[in-house]
Amino acid sequence: MAGLDEQFVENLTSGHFKTIGAAIKRGAEIDDAGERGGTTEAILKGRVSAALHRLNPSLPHGTIEEAVRILSRPPHPTLVQNNRWFHGLLTDGAEVEYRDTSSGETRGGRAQLIDFGHPAANELLVVRQLSVTGPSGKVIRPDLTVFLNGVPIVVIELKGPTETQADLGVATDQLDRYMQAAPDLFVPNLALAVSDGMLTRIGSLTSGRSRFMPWRLLNEDGGDAPTLEALIRGLFEPRALVDYLRTCVTFEEDERGEITKKIAGYHQFRAVRNARASILARLKPPSGEGDGRGGVIWHTQGSGKSLTMLMLAGALIREPRLTNPTVVMITDRNDLDDQLFDTFAAGRALLRQDPVQAASREQLKGLLDRAAGGVVFTTIQKFAEAHGVISERANVVVMADEAHRSQYGFVEGGARWMREALPNATFVGFTGTPLERDDKNTIQVFGEYADVYDIRQAVEDGATKPLYYESRIIKLKVDDAGAAAAEAELEQTAKADAAGRPLRTRSAFRWKRWSARRSGSNA
Repeated sequence: MAGLDEQFVENLTSGHFKTIGAAIKRGAEIDDAGERGGTTEAILKGRVSAALHRLNPSLPHGTIEEAVRILSRPPHPTLVQNNRWFHGLLTDGAEVEYRDTSSGETRGGRAQLIDFGHPAANELLVVRQLSVTGPSGKVIRPDLTVFLNGVPIVVIELKGPTETQADLGVATDQLDRYMQAAPDLFVPNLALAVSDGMLTRIGSLTSGRSRFMPWRLLNEDGGDAPTLEALIRGLFEPRALVDYLRTCVTFEEDERGEITKKIAGYHQFRAVRNARASILARLKPPSGEGDGRGGVIWHTQGSGKSLTMLMLAGALIREPRLTNPTVVMITDRNDLDDQLFDTFAAGRALLRQDPVQAASREQLKGLLDRAAGGVVFTTIQKFAEAHGVISERANVVVMADEAHRSQYGFVEGGARWMREALPNATFVGFTGTPLERDDKNTIQVFGEYADVYDIRQAVEDGATKPLYYESRIIKLKVDDAGAAAAEAELEQTAKADAAGRPLRTRSAFRWKRWSARRSGSNA
C-alpha cells in the first residue's frame, strides 16, 4: 500500500483516459510547444482555432479568429455568470457576423465549437499539472485538466487513497481555492471531480462540499463502486460527453440574482438516456412502429426527479427523430403543477423555449393545435372537462408525474381521457415509489420500467438518509390492586343492571355527569 500515493493515482487515471482515445500531455509540453501565450491563458487558442475552422468551413478566416477572441473575453463580473455565458457558446455556438463574398452582404451566423453530430471527431486532451496564473499572480496547478477542442471543461483533483490527512473533502476545498485564485480556468467549466482512485465524486462550480456526489457506472442497479474509471468510462466517452454537455446542465437564478449551476448525477444521466431510448423505440406510426408506452422512471424521493424530468424534456426537444416535438407535462394537483412548472421555467435555456401552463381544456387544445414545438403544463383533470381528440400528432410526448396514482386509471380515469385526446402520443411515467405488484393500470398506460433508482441506491450515494428500526420488547406490569378494583366495579355494575337498580359506581357517576353536560350544550 506504500506506493498508492497521488502520483500513482494520476498515472492510473492517465491510463484510463488513454483507453477511451484521449491524448495525454504534461503542462510543460503544452507550454514548450507554444500552445498558450502565457500561463495566464486557460484556452489553447491554436486548438480552438483549428476546431472552429474544421466545424465551420463556410466562415472566413477572420471571422473564426474573431470567434476565438470572443471566447477569450468573458463579459460578466462574476465567475458563475461567465460560466453560464460560455456554456451557451459550447451548446449553441458563438454569434458572429461576416461579409458574404458572393453578394457583399453582411450575414449573421453561429460558429460551432463542438461537433454534436459526430462526437468522435472532437479532440479530447488531458493535461497533467498545467500551471495557470491568476489575476493576483498566484499560480495553481491542478492534477488533471480535460480539454475539449482546446477548451478546459473539467478539472480533476486527486488524492492518494492512503493519505489520511488528504481526503476528498480536502480535494474539494482545494478546487474552491483554485477557482478563487484563477477563475479564468473555470469559465468554460462543465464539471469538477475529486478522486482517490477508488472513491470519486463530481459537482458543479457552485456545488458545496456536501453536493459533490458519487459517480458510478451507468448500469441498471448502480451497485458498482464510484471509481475514477467509472467516471472516465461513463462520462468522457465521446458520445456520452457531448450528450451530457448539451442535455444535463442547467442554471437557476433566484429573485436576488444568485445563480446556481446544476448538473446531472450519474443516475439522472442514465435515466435521461434510458428513457429517451425507450421513447424512441415505442413511437407510434408514422414516427415509429411502437405502442406509445415509453416506460416508467422510478426514482426515489429526494433524488432530483423534477430535474431529471427537465433534462429529459430538453433531450427530447433536441432529438432529430422527434422533429421538434411537443412535450406535455401532467400532474394530478395544481400545487404540483406549479412546483414542476417553476423548475422548468428556471431551466428554460435547456428547453430552448418558455413553458406554458394551460388553465383550461380549451386553452390546452389551442396550445396543442400546432405543427410542432411547445412545452405545455396541465393537470389530469383538464382531460375530464370534455372528451374528444385534441391532437393526432405522433411527435407528442406526455410526461406524467406520480404516474402510479389512481387518477391514471385506464378504464375510467385520466389514462383513458389522455389516450382519447392524444391517440398517437407516447406516454412516460415518473414515480417516486415502486409500483404495486397488482398495479396493471400504470403498466398498461406507460409500460415497464425504463430506469430505476431506488432507496437502496440513494442511501449508498448519500442522497437519502437511511432509516433505522430498533426492535424492542416493552415490558408490561399488571397493577394487581387496580385490576381487582376494576373487576369489583364491573361485577357491581353487572349486578345492579341485572336487578334494575341505578348505578352507583364511579364510572356511572362520570357517565351521568357527561350526559348532563352534553344535554345542556345541545339545549
